[in-house]
Amino acid sequence: MASEPTLDQNTYFASVQVPVAVADCLRDAAAMYAETDKAEPLLWQAQGLAPECLAVYFALYKFYFYKGRLEDAERVTRLGLETAAHLGGIDADWSRLSLASGTDWQRHDSPQHFYLFTLKALAFIRLRQGERAESLAILDKLAELDPSDSVGASVIRALADRSTETQRSKQS
Repeated sequence: MASEPTLDQNTYFASVQVPVAVADCLRDAAAMYAETDKAEPLLWQAQGLAPECLAVYFALYKFYFYKGRLEDAERVTRLGLETAAHLGGIDADWSRLSLASGTDWQRHDSPQHFYLFTLKALAFIRLRQGERAESLAILDKLAELDPSDSVGASVIRALADRSTETQRSKQS
C-alpha cells in the first residue's frame, strides 16, 4: 500500500509530516482568513482528514484566538493537548505531569514538545479569559517541565505579572 504524500512543515514546536491534502486545506484557510465562514470549515476539514496531525490544532487555536473567539480557542487547545498526550504516551492532565515521568520534553520534533507549546497557549488563553489563577498554575507546571523555557512560557508569565502590577496600581 502506498503511503499518502506528505510535506515537511517546520513549525515553532516541531518539524512534522503533513499530508498534502491537509496542507492544502491549511494554506487555503490562511488565504481566506478574513472570510471566517470559508476559512473555518477548511480548518475543520483538515482536522477531519488527519485528526492526529498536530499542526492542524495549532492552526485552529490560532485562528480562533485571533478572531477573538476565546472559548473556541480554549476548546481546540484542549483537543490538541489530548491528541498530543495520546501520541506522546503521556497523561492528558497537565497537573499530573512531572519530570520524573521520564518523558523527553526537550525533543522539539515530538508530541510532548507540542504538548508544552500548546499548554503555553492554554495559559495565555486562560489569562485573557480572566482566569489568572489557572493560568499561573499552568505556567508553574511549564516552568517545572521546561526549565530551559524552550517554548517561551516566560513571555506569558511576564504578561501575567504585568497584569498583576496593573491591578495593584489601580487598587492603590
